[in-house]
Amino acid sequence: ILDDPDLKDIDPTVLKHCHAAAATCILEAGKHKADISAISTCLEDCKLDKERIEQFCTEYQVFKPILTIGRSPLHITDVSWRLEYQIKSNQLHKTYQPSYLVTLNVENSDSGLHPDVSFTCTMEQLQDLVGKLKDAAKSLERATQM
Repeated sequence: ILDDPDLKDIDPTVLKHCHAAAATCILEAGKHKADISAISTCLEDCKLDKERIEQFCTEYQVFKPILTIGRSPLHITDVSWRLEYQIKSNQLHKTYQPSYLVTLNVENSDSGLHPDVSFTCTMEQLQDLVGKLKDAAKSLERATQM
């Protein structure tokens, strides 16, 4: 953008701020699945002229499917785990290290796909994860009681 000859007379700092504002507007519109009327109203409130608003909305419509894919959070539907016990390393050194292979079955409400998320952790890491989940559950419980 800074190399565009049509924009050479504009202060680069102002140009960067405008670019950041436009990118934020586009991402937020995609995040909230905003329709053209909501976007037009917002841009009219920002005192943009009709021609620019129409051009913006036309371009937004073209890229809207890309912006709205995968915006719903994943929901954990099930958890499975198994204990793994590593006896030797690649260099044949004895290690005797237990670890846990945890698999989270997740669901995305937008696509309906059910990808699994798997990770390996030590007992300490698993205990830390369980503690954080308990803290999150308590926070949610307190929030719903208010």
